[in-house]
Amino acid sequence: MSTTSTENRKLMLELAHSSIEHGLDHGSPATVDPQELPAALRHSGACFVTLELNQQLRGCIGSLKAYRPLAEDLLNNSYAAAFQDPRFPPLTPAEYPQTAVKISLLTPPQPMQFNSEDDLLIQLCPGVDGVILSERGYRGTFLPSVWEQLPTPRLFLQQLKRKAGLPSDYWSDSVKIERYQTELIA
Repeated sequence: MSTTSTENRKLMLELAHSSIEHGLDHGSPATVDPQELPAALRHSGACFVTLELNQQLRGCIGSLKAYRPLAEDLLNNSYAAAFQDPRFPPLTPAEYPQTAVKISLLTPPQPMQFNSEDDLLIQLCPGVDGVILSERGYRGTFLPSVWEQLPTPRLFLQQLKRKAGLPSDYWSDSVKIERYQTELIA
């Protein structure tokens, strides 16, 4: 799915690192003049930024739908993954040099049609689909990279329900599922 030029991929990683470094020094995300950026980064885009320390999750924040320029989304999500993920304390200057930064560019989410949980499970594409689950005020998502830890559709969906705040065996005909794909930049 790689549609991003090598130059833009490199620039996106530089922007992510600059926002984290700015956060360490100033307590806020970096900003950039959009006119200095390639068109692809000025257009609306949605991304997730994942931080890993010693190959363990250290922060992950993102946008599911494009609502601002991709560069702005990237700068803000990089900062938020480092300092505002409620699952972790803020990233420290000592941790930063050993922290890997991964960017996932999201395609627009597409609603899925299914007749039952088993029908949904058959349609999911392990390693390819990111999934958004919504049910009466509960919501959760897993990026496609989560398939590495949860390799079967049933396990993936059970853990996604738990992440959304529902029991792992929960099912209702009103469950809404959307899927998306990502382009990984690391």
